[in-house]
Amino acid sequence: MLRFRVVAVLLLLVAACGPAPEESLDGDWPDRSPRFDVVEELRADLLRPRSAADGGGTATVEALRGPAVAGSPGSWRIVYRAGPAGVAVGGTVHLQVSPFWGWSTPQTERREALGYTTIETAAVGVELSAETLDQQLLAIGVGGRPLAEGEEVVITYGAGPAGALADRYAERESRFWVAVDGDGDGVRELIAESPAVDVKPGPPARLLLHVPSTARPGDRVTVTAALVDAAGNGWPAASGTVELRLPADVDLVESGTVSGHVPARVVSVRRPSGRHSEAEVEPVVSLALAAEDRGRLVVPLRLSPEAGGVIRVSGRLTDAAAESGLEAESNPLVVAPAGRRILWADLQNHSGLSDGSATPDDLLLYAREVAGLDAAAVTDHDHWGMRFMDGEPSIWRRTLDAAETRNEPGRFVALAGYEWTNWVEGHRHVVFFEPTAEAAAGLLLSAIDERYDEPHELWAGLDDVRALTFAHHSAGAPIATDWSSPPPAGLEPVTEVVSVHGSSEAADSPGTVVRNALAGNFVRDALDRGYRLGFVGSSDGHDGHPGLGHLASPSGGLAAILSDEVTREGIHEALLARRTYATNGPRIVVRASYAGWPIGADIPAAAAAAGTVGPIAGVPQTTLVVRAVAPGEIARIEVVSRQGAAGAGALTGEALCGEGERECSLTVPLPGFQTGGYLYLRVVQKDGGAAWTSPFFFE
Repeated sequence: MLRFRVVAVLLLLVAACGPAPEESLDGDWPDRSPRFDVVEELRADLLRPRSAADGGGTATVEALRGPAVAGSPGSWRIVYRAGPAGVAVGGTVHLQVSPFWGWSTPQTERREALGYTTIETAAVGVELSAETLDQQLLAIGVGGRPLAEGEEVVITYGAGPAGALADRYAERESRFWVAVDGDGDGVRELIAESPAVDVKPGPPARLLLHVPSTARPGDRVTVTAALVDAAGNGWPAASGTVELRLPADVDLVESGTVSGHVPARVVSVRRPSGRHSEAEVEPVVSLALAAEDRGRLVVPLRLSPEAGGVIRVSGRLTDAAAESGLEAESNPLVVAPAGRRILWADLQNHSGLSDGSATPDDLLLYAREVAGLDAAAVTDHDHWGMRFMDGEPSIWRRTLDAAETRNEPGRFVALAGYEWTNWVEGHRHVVFFEPTAEAAAGLLLSAIDERYDEPHELWAGLDDVRALTFAHHSAGAPIATDWSSPPPAGLEPVTEVVSVHGSSEAADSPGTVVRNALAGNFVRDALDRGYRLGFVGSSDGHDGHPGLGHLASPSGGLAAILSDEVTREGIHEALLARRTYATNGPRIVVRASYAGWPIGADIPAAAAAAGTVGPIAGVPQTTLVVRAVAPGEIARIEVVSRQGAAGAGALTGEALCGEGERECSLTVPLPGFQTGGYLYLRVVQKDGGAAWTSPFFFE
């Protein structure tokens, strides 16, 4: 049977962290208030005895007002049938409507309000009572006589005129969790298979256009045109015409297939002629969007051999039924004959198997088909959420199978992983880069397992496999990272500095973590202690939208990975070399070098100080060169550095960019760095979008 986590634990962690233990784990670091109480509760839950009646029975669900639509009201009938052991007098049946994200809380007192729920049974002599215990949780008590095998409890959720709101995020298999305390001792279990419904997206509200960030002249590239609803849900029902305005040195490929996809249906192509006005010199391609496209088109393009500079594709959806169309502009595509390719990845996402939305397979499909990412990982919790992955091998198996099914080297890299959800040491996600996901089958090392509940034990358990760990939201909520354990370079070369929680880079960072930011525990503080960590972003997404977490949150997270190989091996190598940077959502192109060295490099400090040695001949040896190309208007480029082992890193300079500029460059000679020094860059858009490069480190 499935263990059902006590809801009080969930609410405890949503709230601010409680009192700290009397002794800090390391007096040199800030007091992080580790949650020993949570660990004790989770371990105690594993030891609680369960009766044969706990978790017994089955349940079904029926939609009474049509399919569930994200953020819209509906009504559902859930029928629970008692199992062989029945439910004793004093026992309870619990309906836990998914607490992620936005279902109405079931309640039995206010018929006119959202979530009004009725409880009935045809079992003569059985008396039912109901109480809303907490957010989205309804307990149904059994009185009069026991509920016998096969007897039913009928729960009508959303029975009033207002109905009940569905999850604001579209997904398949959104569960109505049913748990049973069969003997009335206060311990309940989930039934073997709680019923589920599919939540459909709302109407289209936004057009997204994604292109690669880098290409070479003459390359073939694709533009992904995807519609999403107001919450970022993909694949809404839509039809009409998508018009794309292409730069003059980009042409449509009108035949062939696009990596397994049927090419978009071309209605017309208007090409420039001598009689067109200046505003009409760019080709305009009209494409038919049919219902079977599910709001998404993939359009193959060819860059001319003379193409260069920055390319942006603009587009518009027109619909005969709409008064106005949806307009969009793509992220910038930088065309140059040299330079490593920039791959975009989201390496931390939670599915509905723990405390997120969507299935693992659908998460990866959204990453590839809607967000236009090059790589993504599914990283559900080891021991958190409605079901515990470390106790159910079938959950981990679904993640492994999804990563194997969706992995397509050369086009899209699907990665299996999990979150080591440690409430004392801090949260880390583990991502596997083996050629086959099966290599990770026996490596779910749970943070609740005393053999692996410290970082060094986790790292030792992963030592013989191609895997990396990533500390995340390390400066604050829901728990800060214990940086007193130095991360090994071969297993944790980079750290997640930004996500939907905000930035953990530094106290003066754009958009710092929104809850419980802990002074002295930011990533820059770890750098000042001598740790060599590159930077990545990832969404830590729970909404089913990898790569686009910033659409429904104040912040998001993306990892820019500099690699010409779209493979697990290529991405792993780039992460080990720290050839990465982070953004909080926008696909900002950043090219940076110090004396010819790439971001993330270990630079011999003596050579840098003397200006004598570098990887590229002829490059001035103390010159920092930066170029940024952004989707939005760039406000400034900031230089953060520490000259040597003494002192602390700080903002040491900035270049203000011109009004309205979306491209900005900086070339500046810098003083030589001493051993222990580092330097990294922040690129900040006026709208708050930002990028952080991995540091240059001086040996």
